[in-house]
Amino acid sequence: MTTADRSYNFSAGPATIPLKVLQQIQQELLNFNGCGASIMEISHRSATFIEVLDSARAGIKQLLGISDSHEVLFLQGGSRLQFSMIPMNLLRTGEDRANYIVSGAWSQKAYDEALATGNIDLIWNGAKSNFTTLPTSADLSLSDNSAFLYYASNETIHGIQFHKPPEVNNTPLVCDASSDFLSRPIEMQCHGIVYACAQKNAGPSGVTIVLVRKDLLDRSSDDLPGYLNFKNHAEQKSMFNTPPTFGIYVIDLICKWLLNDMGGLSQTAEYNQGKANLIYDIIDECSEMYLGHAEREHRSKMNIAFNLPNEELTTKFIDQAGQQGLMSLKGHRSVGGIRASLYNAMPREGVLALRDFMKSFYTQNS
Repeated sequence: MTTADRSYNFSAGPATIPLKVLQQIQQELLNFNGCGASIMEISHRSATFIEVLDSARAGIKQLLGISDSHEVLFLQGGSRLQFSMIPMNLLRTGEDRANYIVSGAWSQKAYDEALATGNIDLIWNGAKSNFTTLPTSADLSLSDNSAFLYYASNETIHGIQFHKPPEVNNTPLVCDASSDFLSRPIEMQCHGIVYACAQKNAGPSGVTIVLVRKDLLDRSSDDLPGYLNFKNHAEQKSMFNTPPTFGIYVIDLICKWLLNDMGGLSQTAEYNQGKANLIYDIIDECSEMYLGHAEREHRSKMNIAFNLPNEELTTKFIDQAGQQGLMSLKGHRSVGGIRASLYNAMPREGVLALRDFMKSFYTQNS
């Protein structure tokens, strides 16, 4: 298989997986590591799989520069489960309060779900601007007895991204990094929890990676149901139940690809910035045709959301792009327009193809 056999997939997720990784999966699918069976068929408690699990954990730690400060957990249930699981574990007493920044659709869902779990305070809401901007540190005033501040580092639907974490003194940050995890370095020292659904940059759907600062595990009450208790997963090394073995295997391969082929996260971030610039430059040059959603200083490097002047042109854009192998560009149903997701595995060649199409479409329809 070569890139010539594949379309350029701009889907927001599940998203593009590196071709080299897919080829290795293909080669190893029937007989993994000489064990005579697929990685999907062997016991999750076998030495063969434990080696993969440990390697994936070590790869994430190496990429993010994590020492022994955080546990790396491989869970299931996606962000929907984390919306409840995080406040259930971190709000230990009746006086503890959680603070939420709502910067888009996913942090809104997280806030709404958390309301059922304890004392939840909304300290900033970008809904009035239709989620085009983000707060400054001066905009954030935390509650007394604040146990954590929750934010989403990148909102896939609205194409808006925190380029550095909120600054809130010593209050632990909890970050939904689903759509920019492993696309850039993370300042782990200020984060109590960072979690990500794997299907954007880190692997296939079905795995949720949760990085939990070890001292916060003491907040997990023994009264919680077993699966909802972070401490159980940490103590059992992500083997509290049968883990998503195939997904963890793919995560391990992607970590190795990021380390060996991309050169680590700083180099990956530069690569992603260059790709995003190609599209944002066209949006700015052809502003009569393309209207970017987010304010410039908050634009996402992962998900570029923009609109065309009318629905007719939008449909035409999507149809003609598809004919050229540029797939899954339709914006989320809640905001419409176009969304191009430029995750790690989207090659520069695909972005150049989109840029050239956008130039041509502008010339032909202006």
